[in-house]
Amino acid sequence: MDKKFYLVREDVLPEAMKKVLAAKELIERKKVDSVADAVQLVDVSRSVFYKYRDAVFPFHTMVREKIITLFFHLEDRSGTLSKLLSVVAAANCNVLTIHQTIPLQGRANVTLSISTSEMTMTIDELLSQLKQLPFVEKVEILGSGA
Repeated sequence: MDKKFYLVREDVLPEAMKKVLAAKELIERKKVDSVADAVQLVDVSRSVFYKYRDAVFPFHTMVREKIITLFFHLEDRSGTLSKLLSVVAAANCNVLTIHQTIPLQGRANVTLSISTSEMTMTIDELLSQLKQLPFVEKVEILGSGA
């Protein structure tokens, strides 16, 4: 049977699924010694944990071992692409493709496809770092895939 996956905003998830995600994070980060400790800390039953543990995942874990395409709207300044790529490289991502438009009115669009299989941070952390660059006006995920 083929399984379908959906991207769902956190605020519409049932409380039980949110608690399972919290328990899984505690286990993944080795903040607890066992599933029993994790479910007790987040106040969810073990049966609920086992029911949802293989069905609910944070977005960043679903994009591991995959390719992500990012879109940037940048100010046209000398060295901006180099600085942007330095942040991507520091996250241990492999750049697969780069497409940059000709700058118009002091702005350029850049599309990067990157492999995240060796990434040393979450997608959210990478996006946060990229958004903090002074020349980045906009960054968004266009898509992801294997």
